[in-house]
Amino acid sequence: MTDALKILEDVKQGIVSTDEALAFFKKEPYIDLDFAKVDMKRSLVQGHGEVIYGEGKSVGQIDSIIKTMLDNDQKNILVTRLSSSKSRRLESIEGFTYYPEAKLAVIGGVRKADGLGKIAVVSAGTSDLAVSEEAALTAEFFGNETVRIYDVGVAGLHRLLSRLDDIIEAKVIIAVAGMEGALASVVGGLASAPVIAVPTSIGYGASFNGLSALLSMLNSCASGTSVVNIDNGFGAAYQASLINHMM
Repeated sequence: MTDALKILEDVKQGIVSTDEALAFFKKEPYIDLDFAKVDMKRSLVQGHGEVIYGEGKSVGQIDSIIKTMLDNDQKNILVTRLSSSKSRRLESIEGFTYYPEAKLAVIGGVRKADGLGKIAVVSAGTSDLAVSEEAALTAEFFGNETVRIYDVGVAGLHRLLSRLDDIIEAKVIIAVAGMEGALASVVGGLASAPVIAVPTSIGYGASFNGLSALLSMLNSCASGTSVVNIDNGFGAAYQASLINHMM
């Protein structure tokens, strides 16, 4: 439930006055920090507060954005693409937890799982772990039960088939693969759920830093398969969460 919906429910139940509710809706839609305009009404539009992209921002900038969000009642915050060196300088923030494999941080914990089903994150190899974990942890942050099915690429298809029950039961599937990106088509041919393919930059020279996997996934013959950009585990998880929360 967004903050706005909660306020409206509280008005209905007499917990919050109409004047207090009006004051909330009159607030500026963003807070201008000069270097950033922190969107405080994102949850009204998308159901979730703004997410901080850590790459390219200084520690001071990230710290200021986090504190602005906390001061304005955004209790749960996700920071993606955050290096371990930057994370060490942010550890003093209350409720700060860093996940080094995914290079992301969570402040205030994750939302209680309230999706319609499970999101399966299926990855081809151990080398795809960083992107896979970014996807899995992002999905959990947005209130989804997540099943991890890792290192089940097409080079050893029996590994994938051994987890067929989990794949069939999933409400949404995120397929993460580099090299030739074949995993997405295979999973798409096994599952009735939507498959969101994530090409990774893993592979030998002719993989062109993930372009080969991206083109293979875009040309997938498996119906119901969509594709996000190279290494974009966050984007895949956000989309999967939207699908998993559609009533």
